[in-house]
Formats: sequence, structure tokens, C-alpha cells
Amino acid sequence: MADKNITKTELVASIASSTGQSQATVSGVLDALFKTVSESVAKGSKVSIPGWIAFEQVDTAARTGRNPQTGAEIKIPAGKRVKVTAGSKLKAAVK
Repeated sequence: MADKNITKTELVASIASSTGQSQATVSGVLDALFKTVSESVAKGSKVSIPGWIAFEQVDTAARTGRNPQTGAEIKIPAGKRVKVTAGSKLKAAVK
């Protein structure tokens, strides 16, 4: 599976198979997880699943960039981005 992307449908089916839960139940739980993470990060909270993954909002400074087609300078405004950090268990699983 290393050369294949896993879709949400495949992920739901795999979790449902492993846990014995219905795919509808697993899909609902995943949807709730994604909604909770996105709402929390949007409010500025850090969401962390210790050892696995962490999500947090970071501010980016205003800066000057270049249009790659024309070479003209453009102003890039300050903004907010999401930083995702892999935890130690996830890193160890990849090794």
C-alpha cells in the first residue's frame, strides 16, 4: 500500500472491519473528529493526539514575493496557516 493513496471510503471500511462497527458509525465518528479538529484549530487551540499527530494555527508575516511568469514583485499579506506535526509513534511506524 506504500504507493497508493487511501481514500476516506477505504479508511472507513478498514476501521469498520477492525473494530466490528458499521461503516456508517465509523464515518460519523471520523466526520465528527475532522469537524472538531478544524473548529478548534480555527479558534486558535492546539489539538494533539500524543505520540501521533498535532494540529495548530500559526501566523505568517507579510512578505514580498515574485510572480514567476513576469518576475514582478507582489505583496503577500500576513495570514494564518495550519501546522501539522507528526508524533513519535507515527515517525517510528514510518521507519
